[in-house]
Amino acid sequence: MVHLLSVWPQIAERLKAAAHIWLFADFDGTLTPIVQRPEQAILSENNRQLLEKLAVLEDVTLGVISGRAITDLKELVQVKDIIYAGNHGLEIEGPGIKYQYPIAQDIQSLIRALYKILNKALSGIPGVIIEDKGLTISVHYRQVDRNRIKEVKDIFTRTIGGLKVLDKVRITKGKEVLEVRPAIDWNKGKAVKLFVKRSGKAKRKENTVPIYLGDDSTDEDAFRRLARYDNSITVFVGSNSQKTEARYYLNSPDEVTLFLQRTLELLQERIR
Repeated sequence: MVHLLSVWPQIAERLKAAAHIWLFADFDGTLTPIVQRPEQAILSENNRQLLEKLAVLEDVTLGVISGRAITDLKELVQVKDIIYAGNHGLEIEGPGIKYQYPIAQDIQSLIRALYKILNKALSGIPGVIIEDKGLTISVHYRQVDRNRIKEVKDIFTRTIGGLKVLDKVRITKGKEVLEVRPAIDWNKGKAVKLFVKRSGKAKRKENTVPIYLGDDSTDEDAFRRLARYDNSITVFVGSNSQKTEARYYLNSPDEVTLFLQRTLELLQERIR
């Protein structure tokens, strides 16, 4: 991987020449630092203002994609006229698009039941946080005693295992989180593809530059999807020692802020 800011002059030339820019970003660990509890993640006012200013540019389409429920994501970001994708793209809202992946009612009922079962099964382990996100479940163990993490994973696996075998649900892993999702062929990469497909021909010009910034394993699907575009800029947020499909990296959310600031200044200058 190449450090994105170290090659900024080349990146700037590509952005200047772009007919349209698709800018997608994950939320936790990308637009905000990783925190101990999900509710502690707060978008800085500086980042919110950067997103607002980018969102009003005619040649930019802006999207925030997260594993969070879409209602939670919209409440945290609070920027108008951008695309929000919650539950890893299972639910999407924004200008010209409103979409929810068609999940059978019995699977939704199963997810609700599993949330209750996991709550009971893991209630005796301090530090476990279980999120009911409607279409998915997240089990966070960042605050669990290191000696009990294996216990959390074992209980989780026993609880979910049978349903996984029956192809009812699937398990994904993130940064100190285990997730339960419906066993369907959908991810952030396919959500990005849907955005582009529904955007209209005016925004699918030949010299479009898709940008995606993310920090977790769930973002790899989007990196792989956008790798099909020669002009894409895929950015992993974190250590450059991480194995990833991204072409570039930024060290931290602070560097993401710097990238957004430089991009905004560049595009504002272009239209003067």
